[in-house]
Amino acid sequence: MASTSSTPLSISSSSSLIDAKASRQSAVASPQCVSLPTLPPPPVQPQNRPWKATAYCRKIARNVMTMATGEAPAEVASTELPEIVKTVQEAWDKVEDKYAVSSLVVAGGVALWGSTGLISAIDRLPLIPGVLELVGIGYSGWFAYKNLVFKPDREALIAKIKDTYKEVIGSS
Repeated sequence: MASTSSTPLSISSSSSLIDAKASRQSAVASPQCVSLPTLPPPPVQPQNRPWKATAYCRKIARNVMTMATGEAPAEVASTELPEIVKTVQEAWDKVEDKYAVSSLVVAGGVALWGSTGLISAIDRLPLIPGVLELVGIGYSGWFAYKNLVFKPDREALIAKIKDTYKEVIGSS
């Protein structure tokens, strides 16, 4: 059986195949060989962050003090929650069926995610976005003409908005 020896091939800048040994021998004298410049070393990160270490140590000291005394530090005890958080907590405490409310919130999130996917799919269709934009402009014009141009119609719209607001919020 005859043995075959293969020599590796490489592509030079002239895009022709040449023998690798020949390219190594003529690399010094050949103007076709181009070498890339070396990359600069990565930048050195400055270690001037003693404030992070100090803050971390203070946090650990606070936690140790809290565990040892059983009391919250003065800094933590003095901070109060915003009013909206208190309102939400009170409303959540009043809810009897937390499982159903949680399920509704998850279902609402899934519906919102699905509707954004549907809207983006419709937006990718060729003619639909332009037609829907024209429909929106037409409806806005019709609404403005029907409810905003004449004074009695404006007053009726304002009264209807106020009634709906009182229905939703409740009369105080």
